Amino acid sequence: MTTPSIRHLFDLDITLRDAALDMENRPTRRMIANAAIGIHVEDAYYSVRELREAVSWVHEGVSAGKLKLAEILGNDGADDFQRCIYFCLAGRGVVSMLDDLEWLEDLLEQRGRIAGEQKRLKETVMPLVNPYVADAPDGPLVRMDGNFEQGPSWWADPTLSA
Repeated sequence: MTTPSIRHLFDLDITLRDAALDMENRPTRRMIANAAIGIHVEDAYYSVRELREAVSWVHEGVSAGKLKLAEILGNDGADDFQRCIYFCLAGRGVVSMLDDLEWLEDLLEQRGRIAGEQKRLKETVMPLVNPYVADAPDGPLVRMDGNFEQGPSWWADPTLSA
């Protein structure tokens, strides 16, 4: 009798499931880990990376940052994943938001590396079950306006405003 390979039918979402259940993680991290479960490996990584870059640009005062973030949140041709991640973190403070986005981006990058290794070894993975029931946004969209007002959560000192 042969021992089955641990790589056969590997669950690519196992680290996300663990992170979602780890009580040592902040609630926001548990929320965004849960939100990423089932999302296609590359879509999840690049969506979070794009969102993190846009939030970072806004935080750093890059002129195109606000428009990029507004385009991401108001994109009617995309699914709701990026909006879900953003709104799980919105209002918690930009530093915490960026920290959580970088944390998730790292988890998703490692998930992608494992998926690539599985493919190179011709091993199978458990099918990802997309949690979204529609390919298009469902509900109202954020207004695409790059001149949005940044509230107190965007500033280290809440008494400052843009």
